[in-house]
Amino acid sequence: MTDVDALPETMPAAVYSARGEITVEDRPVPRPGRGQVLVEVGHCGICGSDIHIILEGWGKPGVVEGHEWSGVVAAVGEGVTSWSVGDGVVGGPSPRCGHCRRCLEGQPSQCENRGRSMSEDMHNDGAFAGYVLCDQRSLLRLPEGLDPRAAALAEPLAVALHGITRGRIGEDDTVMVLGAGPIGALSIAALVTRGLGPVIAVEPGTARQELAKQLGAAEVLDPGDLPLFPSWEPDRIADRPVDVVLECSGRKAAIEAGFNQLRRGGRLVMVGAGIEAPSFDPNRMLLNELTVTGSFVYDADGFDRALELLADPRFPTGSLIDPTDIPLDGLLDALQGLAAGRIAAKAMVVPRRSEESR
Repeated sequence: MTDVDALPETMPAAVYSARGEITVEDRPVPRPGRGQVLVEVGHCGICGSDIHIILEGWGKPGVVEGHEWSGVVAAVGEGVTSWSVGDGVVGGPSPRCGHCRRCLEGQPSQCENRGRSMSEDMHNDGAFAGYVLCDQRSLLRLPEGLDPRAAALAEPLAVALHGITRGRIGEDDTVMVLGAGPIGALSIAALVTRGLGPVIAVEPGTARQELAKQLGAAEVLDPGDLPLFPSWEPDRIADRPVDVVLECSGRKAAIEAGFNQLRRGGRLVMVGAGIEAPSFDPNRMLLNELTVTGSFVYDADGFDRALELLADPRFPTGSLIDPTDIPLDGLLDALQGLAAGRIAAKAMVVPRRSEESR
């Protein structure tokens, strides 16, 4: 069923125009082509990458960002049989090729053809707008009974779960989470809900320190509390070493500090993205057989497990989402608040201007 004739002609959209600049424009509502679905956006979370793209100038002028969203199917294109108008949905991963070696090994995040398989979605605008157009394969059904606002956490939670997978975290492992921003907070919540840890959070911001405590971190430290060792002491181990470090800030100093907190045989997982490259003492890595690994996007079943966890009554969704919805013309202020640490929890954007009522 296609309901294109019932669609409005225009929609509000928050458009990246230049570094630190966003304009809210009325843009044409896209029409779905073959295999595509048009979704009316309900909520879209602000990601750390949006801070890089908009505040730090990584973005392309004229593009609408936003990739952590939930909504309702508004129209479907030719050949779409799995979705109908009115279905509650969550934005999922971009399609991968499904036949390269990495896909066949169950590692779609490392698809050898991901440059081609993602290209179609990369040319579509994101969900800081009234509607978002996507490939029918990129949608997941909203589970019955799950609050659509909470469901918009599925994408960042899937990222956090992949970091936990990459860390090979077991029941007896002590885990340190560096950075209690959105991904770090979700990592803490997922670990605690699944009974893993104890979890030690490291965060400089007062509001995020309090959030980490609310989420069940056994201990919350300031980055200045972490011991650092000079290169001439490569085999010296911290007095309270940890098995796994999940580095979620992307900051050079945090990555290097996390490397110094590992026990022998420990694992550092780099989850957060940043610009400044860290350095590691190769002798410390060699003598203590340390592992440093990256974590990019999702496990093959990451979104399914994220939605299952969000539906778990033990999962602290209420603490993880800021209670105030952000209109499109408040997006820039929210980004600045998140970057400064004034907003601790996930900020959710709604596709309207501040003067409009729902």
